Amino acid sequence: MTDLNGVRTLPVPPKPARPRTAAVGAVVTAAVVTAHVVAWNTTDMSFGALAEGWGGIVDFLGDAIPPDLSWAVLGPSLDGALVTLWIGLLGTTLSVPFSLLLALLAARGTAPSTTVYQAARSLLSFLRAVPDVVFALIFVTAVGLGPFPGVLALLLHNVGVMGKLWAEALEDADPGPVQALRSAGAGRIQIAAHALLPTVTPQLIGLLLYRLDVNVRASLVLGLVGAGGIGFLINQSIKLFQFDEMLTHILVVLVLIVAVDRLSAWVRQRLA
Repeated sequence: MTDLNGVRTLPVPPKPARPRTAAVGAVVTAAVVTAHVVAWNTTDMSFGALAEGWGGIVDFLGDAIPPDLSWAVLGPSLDGALVTLWIGLLGTTLSVPFSLLLALLAARGTAPSTTVYQAARSLLSFLRAVPDVVFALIFVTAVGLGPFPGVLALLLHNVGVMGKLWAEALEDADPGPVQALRSAGAGRIQIAAHALLPTVTPQLIGLLLYRLDVNVRASLVLGLVGAGGIGFLINQSIKLFQFDEMLTHILVVLVLIVAVDRLSAWVRQRLA
């Protein structure tokens, strides 16, 4: 067979039937659909209820708009935003030494033994599994309300997350320098100091900046449970039905989050 350009073409052979693949696909599709049906019923999803409550949303927005931009509200809001930023900053930077130590113990190339590797991985999993809000509630009962329990909560949770991310980065590092030092008789600490860490430092810094971005947003939520910052002001405004003040605080948070996100992205691009 030839086409209009005189090029000889051959018919495409039919795709061979694979009944096993089709059966597996049908089973996976049925499982996904079933899971969504169960989730829909369990979470009481109802667009009818949303439509019936539309009037309440309109009343809420009517009370919130326009925001109260008087200095009596905006001044404390800016102070609270700075406290939120400092909570996120300290919760990130203070976790660096603990994260680095656990990452080295939880990476296969630097862990001294399988037992230590499994223990470090288990500890990181525990710290990640406990939400930072739960840590904040625990520390609020210990040291009282304020930013300090928020810093402690972010520190512990961030060690779990960042230690895991850094351990994965160490394991994915280029094996060439490691093998060269190992063949020369270098120990694990020497390999980590002279081969692994110099190789993955840009990645580690990029992950650290990403976690700073996440932690600033998380510190806002921690304020809702008494850990200070602008989240605490938002919680107070909601309890007092001062929704115009609440909207002012949310706008300040929006500016803060965008500024931190842009700064973090700019630094990560320079490191890439």
